[in-house]
Amino acid sequence: MSPSRPAASGPVPPEWSGLLPLDKPRGMTSHDVVERARRRLSGPGRRPGAPAVGHLGTLDPNASGLLVLVLGAATRCALVWQGGRKTYAGTARFGVVTDTQDMDGRVLARSDARPSEAQLRAAAEAMIGELDQVPPMVSAIKHGGERLHALARRGVTVEREPRRVRVDAWRWVSITPDEASFEVDCSGGTYVRTLVHDLGAGLGCGAALAALRRTRSEPFTLLQACTLATLEAAEPGLLLAQQGVPLDAALEVLPALELDGTAAAAIGHGQTPRVEPGSAPLEGGPRSVVFRDAGGRALALGALRREGDGVRARPAVVFPWAVATGKR
Repeated sequence: MSPSRPAASGPVPPEWSGLLPLDKPRGMTSHDVVERARRRLSGPGRRPGAPAVGHLGTLDPNASGLLVLVLGAATRCALVWQGGRKTYAGTARFGVVTDTQDMDGRVLARSDARPSEAQLRAAAEAMIGELDQVPPMVSAIKHGGERLHALARRGVTVEREPRRVRVDAWRWVSITPDEASFEVDCSGGTYVRTLVHDLGAGLGCGAALAALRRTRSEPFTLLQACTLATLEAAEPGLLLAQQGVPLDAALEVLPALELDGTAAAAIGHGQTPRVEPGSAPLEGGPRSVVFRDAGGRALALGALRREGDGVRARPAVVFPWAVATGKR
C-alpha cells in the first residue's frame, strides 16, 4: 500500500477518513489510545466535524506495538482490514501456569521442570498450521452481551467455544532454561498468550506469556507507525498528511469497480444500478467490492449480484460524500 498523501498541513479536514498506524506503549488499553487520539484530532472543544476514531485488533494493556487507528468513514469498514496476518514478538516464561495465561495473573501451578531447546522447538513445530484455540477468559469476546474480561474480573468462568486460528511460523530469538523469546506469524484473532499456555501444556512444564509486542498487522508494520508522543505533539493535519493512509488508498486491498456518473449518483441514493462488472468478483460478501467514481474516489462498499436484468451493484456501506453526490 503506497498512498499518495497531500502535502498540506492545517486542521484535519472534516471529511478526512483513513487509517493511522500507531505504536501503542505498554500500560494503556487500546480504548485509552483511541480516546487520546479523538481528543487530539478533535482539537479544542471537540471541534464539530472532526473524524470519528476507532481501532483494529485490540492490544492488551501490557502489550505494546502496532495498533491501527481507523478514522472517519473508515470506522464503517473495519472488517476489510481485520483479517490480515499478524506478527508478534514475545517472551514465554516456563514452569508457571496462571489464570490469565500471562505473568500478571494469579499463579495456579509451578513446576521445576524445564524444556530442552530441542523439546521446545519440536513442540512449537507441532503447533504450526490450523489450530482450534479456546479464547482466554481475559479476552474481549462477548458472552451473553458482556465481555469475557469483565466476567473474569468478577471471578466468573464460562465455557468458550474453540475458534480456528492458524500459526504460520515460530522463530526463536533466544532460549534460556527459564524463558525464551520468539516471533510468531499467525492469523488475525489468534491469542498469543493462549499459544504460549498451550505450548507449556504440551511440554509438561507449563508456560505463561511474560512480554508481547505486535510488529506487523497486514499490510502495516511498526516502521510505518507513529508514536503516541508524536500524535500528541504534531499538528493533526500535518500528521495525517505524513503518516495517515487516506481511505481511497486503504481500500486498494479490495477489487474496485469504476462507476459512471449516473451509477455513482444512484449509489448515493442507496439504489442498485445495473453495471458491467469487468474483472470485479460476482456474488461476494457485502464488502467484497469498492465502488469508485471516475476520479478513483471510493463511494461505497458492497457486492455485485447477478439478477434477472443483469448485474447490479448493491451497496452495503455508502460514504457521506457519495450521499451528497446522490442528492445533487
